[in-house]
Amino acid sequence: MLLFSSIVACNAGADWKKSLGLGKEKVSYLHFYFHDIASGTKNAMALIVAMADTTITSPTFFGMLNVVDDPLTQGPAITSKVIGRMPGIYALASQPEFSLFMGLNFLFTTGEFNGSTLTMIGRNPTMENVREMSIVGGSGAFRLARGFLLAKTYSANTVTRSFVVECEFTVIHY
Repeated sequence: MLLFSSIVACNAGADWKKSLGLGKEKVSYLHFYFHDIASGTKNAMALIVAMADTTITSPTFFGMLNVVDDPLTQGPAITSKVIGRMPGIYALASQPEFSLFMGLNFLFTTGEFNGSTLTMIGRNPTMENVREMSIVGGSGAFRLARGFLLAKTYSANTVTRSFVVECEFTVIHY
């Protein structure tokens, strides 16, 4: 009965937005970089936590699971101003190509969006020049967010498994 009452209240018009403390819908464009520094280095922020028995023989490392807590920076240099962090997980989830399944939160720690998050989930075919992934939610200033992220590899060091990725977001939120 309570679930039915909630559904009826949401269909009552724009009052549901007001009851959630939401303002007018707007679009934000964000641009920054994340630094994925892999395990085995002194400053590792991406760690392998599991892999299948066959992962080591797979040409695409199929079955490897990683956790991350990467810094977000204004510019591509690791010494650029840190604006947040990117905690989450990703798995190498394709046998024929290098492709990740990613579930990430972008946590902003400075500026206009300090304390807010964006949540991204989706497929990242890493060998493509530009990859598009879905923004499926957020918190704080990004409550009920939706949109997309375009990711481009800015630099890659396959020996140390360290990558800098440029991110351009288009986000609809309240």
